[in-house]
Amino acid sequence: MASKLRTCFVCWNLSGFSCASHSNGNRIVRVSFPASCKMRHRTLSSQSKRQQVKPSAEKGFPQNQDEVDLEVSPAVEDSVDSSNDTITTLDEKTKRNTTLGRRIGVAVTDLNGAEQAEQLSGKQLEDLLGMIRNAEKTLQGEINVLETRLAETDARIKVATQEKIHVEHLEGQLEKLRNELAQKGSTEGRYAELLAIQNGDSSDANPLSHNDSIHSLTEELNSLRAENAYLKNAVESFETQIIDVKNNDERLVVLEKERSSFESALKDLKSKLSTSQDDSKLSTLTDECKDLWDKVENLQLLLDKATKQADQATIVLQQNQDLQRKVDKLEASLEEANNYKLSSDKLQKYNELMQQKIKLLEDRLQKSDEEINSYVQLYQQSEKEFQDTLATLKEESKKRTMDEPVTDKSWEFWSQLLLLIDGWALEKKISVDDASFLREKVWKKDRSICDTYMACKGQSEDEAISSFLGLLSSKTSPGLHVIHIAAEMAPVAKVGGLGDVVSGLGKALQKRGHLVEIVLPKYDCLQYNRVHDLRELDVLISSYFDRQLHTSKIWVGTVEGLPVYFIEPHHPDKFFWRGKFYGEHDDFRRFTFFSRAALEFLLQSGKKPDIIHCHDWQTAFIAPLYWDIYAPKGFNSARICFTCHNFEYQGTASASELESCGLDSHQLNRLDRMQDHSSHDRVNSVKGGIVFSNIVTTVSPTYAQEVRTAERGHGLHLILATHTRKFIGILNGIDTDAWNPSTDAFLPVQYNAIDLQGKTENKQALRRNLGLSSADVRRPLFSLLQQEFESIANSFLNHDHVRLILKYDESLSHGIYAGSDMFIIPSIFEPCGLTQMISMRYGAIPIVRKTGGLNDSVFDVDDDTIPSQFRNGYTFVNADEKGLCDALVRALNLFKNNPESWKKLVQKVMNIDFSWESSSAQYEDLYLKSVARAKSAQRVLN
Repeated sequence: MASKLRTCFVCWNLSGFSCASHSNGNRIVRVSFPASCKMRHRTLSSQSKRQQVKPSAEKGFPQNQDEVDLEVSPAVEDSVDSSNDTITTLDEKTKRNTTLGRRIGVAVTDLNGAEQAEQLSGKQLEDLLGMIRNAEKTLQGEINVLETRLAETDARIKVATQEKIHVEHLEGQLEKLRNELAQKGSTEGRYAELLAIQNGDSSDANPLSHNDSIHSLTEELNSLRAENAYLKNAVESFETQIIDVKNNDERLVVLEKERSSFESALKDLKSKLSTSQDDSKLSTLTDECKDLWDKVENLQLLLDKATKQADQATIVLQQNQDLQRKVDKLEASLEEANNYKLSSDKLQKYNELMQQKIKLLEDRLQKSDEEINSYVQLYQQSEKEFQDTLATLKEESKKRTMDEPVTDKSWEFWSQLLLLIDGWALEKKISVDDASFLREKVWKKDRSICDTYMACKGQSEDEAISSFLGLLSSKTSPGLHVIHIAAEMAPVAKVGGLGDVVSGLGKALQKRGHLVEIVLPKYDCLQYNRVHDLRELDVLISSYFDRQLHTSKIWVGTVEGLPVYFIEPHHPDKFFWRGKFYGEHDDFRRFTFFSRAALEFLLQSGKKPDIIHCHDWQTAFIAPLYWDIYAPKGFNSARICFTCHNFEYQGTASASELESCGLDSHQLNRLDRMQDHSSHDRVNSVKGGIVFSNIVTTVSPTYAQEVRTAERGHGLHLILATHTRKFIGILNGIDTDAWNPSTDAFLPVQYNAIDLQGKTENKQALRRNLGLSSADVRRPLFSLLQQEFESIANSFLNHDHVRLILKYDESLSHGIYAGSDMFIIPSIFEPCGLTQMISMRYGAIPIVRKTGGLNDSVFDVDDDTIPSQFRNGYTFVNADEKGLCDALVRALNLFKNNPESWKKLVQKVMNIDFSWESSSAQYEDLYLKSVARAKSAQRVLN
């Protein structure tokens, strides 16, 4: 095949040199040489760039269809295209010529080579010739490659020609086969004719010669051979199906092995259950049981699959029967052919061979039937064994379920049951040890005590006690026993963040598997409607105060699913019948009485907690009281954790007032104990909590660093430095159940981070509720803390866009969070702060000063040093007008100029997890480490 060979026009940059030619039209073609001497291959874009001329005979160029395209440099391309200059073609055979004139010819109209050569110096001419030779060598290599490709193409053409001949041959054979099939229909008539010829009855026979009959018989023999080939294919297919059946047998064997493994594992489980004595082993065995149940389910799937395969084997058996019928039909055809009594030896041998194959096929069919029947019997036996094993396993699983913890009961249920048992213990209706055993069953959510409690509904108290005492119990506990003693608990007694922490942390620890109880004063101003099943126990607790014993009444109820004990003092000063929680002249006496009564209640109830967690100055007295008075009495199982939520409030008083609750003021009024830094005759309850507690915490890591300084420590920075190893800051969380815009019953419209339309509707509702203008729906709505603006309240009484609300309204507070676009918190100091967390939960962007917990929870959206996933608000450092204004301007610019980015920021902050999950885990770790150290020290002493 012809191939077009292309080369390039090679130019060199010779200083002061140019080639010029004058055409008949007086046009000058100038060829400028590029700076490099490299050859550049290029395909011209039009046929006008490839003009061909016949080689001149005087030049010795043989004519050929192969041609050489000469590519010009970009500098002269247009000139060559527009002129009548011609470029000579190059034949492949010219590669054998030895002279430069026979290798490349370039003809330019009216160009005199001699005159041009005279313009070149000797050295320049030598360089030009040398470079042309290099181009010649490159051209030679390209010619060789093209010759090789030409040879390969010729070979491919030959192969294609042979394939075409083969196809034509196959088509001929196909046509021949079609003709034979058309003639097959006349076979029976030819048999009749042949039979007539053999019987000598030629009158009715077809007037064909005897040779024609033999020829017809031969064709019929070919037809039988074709049928034999079909039969052979059918036999091969049957063999394949038999192999599939054998594979099914192998899978049944594997299934049997798994069943045996399952029986072994089941026996092992029974052995472990019989020897298990503690909850950790029971939990492990429960997990193993679940894994075993998964294996049973997998085994059921395998058996289902085996059933399908057995069904397939049945189908194969039916196909074999169909094949048997075909064989029978073929045998009948052969018997009919034998009736013709053909004398051909060849046909007789063929029939004998066919009979042998048929017999072999029948033997295989019989063997296959036997194997399939054995597989079916094996499967039926395995299925029966599996069903028996499965029934046994279900029965055992049902029994084990009775031993598993109950998970479908609310915390409210378990707390009520716990309070019932404690009431019986305090009323001396059951022993302390019995109460402890029953508590542990409640703690573990034991099914037996749950069923007993449900069965006792409607029974008398004596019958119920008898039923409960009939239960057996293990002494092993699954978690810690934590008791919070505090002055507040949301929502029944809430003044600030302390109440949120007590209930939020308590519920989080409860979810982590710990027994959590709360002890509170019984204020007359409690929100009693938020206490479930509040009832009075028929028992009085006596505690020391003012050199005599005073009784207290104990009330029990559940709050937010937590068991709560309310202590009501029978003291003539009516400590908690004042109509408010704090702010009384005798607050120090009120809460020292409560702290002593709370510890006395724990002692007399027989409780042995692992952790007693006290909060702020009101219950900081718990720490010195526990170690100085109650630990020597044997009530020493607990470690004390003290949390100071705000170091500005420290609970100071005259040292002599410690004597009222039984503490020794002379021993405690020392600089390294409870003596206040302001005066040597005053004591500081927060300082006592720090000194006498095993764990000391505050409400954020940044605040923990700030209170170590003289400015923020309020005189306690030195004692914190002394006890720095047990002091840590843990960021508070929020109750994400109570603060949830998607379920908040206080909101006109619920919403979430995905669908923010509800937030816009809440914003409009808040504007209407506060009487604000709704003329501009895009106007941003800011909310902030009242303390910063009380002095300017009168200036905005009638403003269209400003309202100052100086009251607490729970419903309004939820509406403000939901309706606000931004929340300003310009605190001078903030120990933790829940406002910024709640505002983000409701999609309000916080604008805060970097201090305390604000610094630990809000990160500026424009701060490139913070990973982008943590940037969630606007912050400023300096506590001045400029710092706040700068942050406000940046927030307003994003809100007004980039609504889409603002929407993404709102969705991001709503998805941040500010729950107690992380914080409770840190408290849990502190508790466990402290308890472990105590047990280790006790082992050393023993």
